[in-house]
Amino acid sequence: MAEAADLEALNNRAWRLAEKPSRTKAEDQEMLDAANAVAEHWGKAGDELERARAAILLGQVHALLGDGKRALHFAREAFAYVTEHEDTPGWQVAIAHAVMANAAAANDERSLQKTHYQRAKTLGSALNDDDERALFEATFQTVPVPD
Repeated sequence: MAEAADLEALNNRAWRLAEKPSRTKAEDQEMLDAANAVAEHWGKAGDELERARAAILLGQVHALLGDGKRALHFAREAFAYVTEHEDTPGWQVAIAHAVMANAAAANDERSLQKTHYQRAKTLGSALNDDDERALFEATFQTVPVPD
């Protein structure tokens, strides 16, 4: 099992790569490998929230890599969690909508993309905490604007 510091570093590395406007093929692979390692760990040792956060990351990574089918699978899994738990923080709900929009775009589901893009934009603009807004915006800026 990965050490907590190693796991956090892998998670952070995957997100930092996912936030880049462009990546090399090697960075794409590193991003995917890091996201898979985090998800594998939380799949074995995590609680429901940790697995949902790993699914958000996997949804985003697969969307960025153009694998719309996998992206939607993971995005829907994460979205189900955040919408079923009223105590989910607003920033996490906003990011889940952004990832759903990105996954829908990668799968060429324009109506779904537009719905989640608008919801993410609304929720993200309502975030008052600077750190939470920065987390949201780093992800949201990677989502294509719907037609």
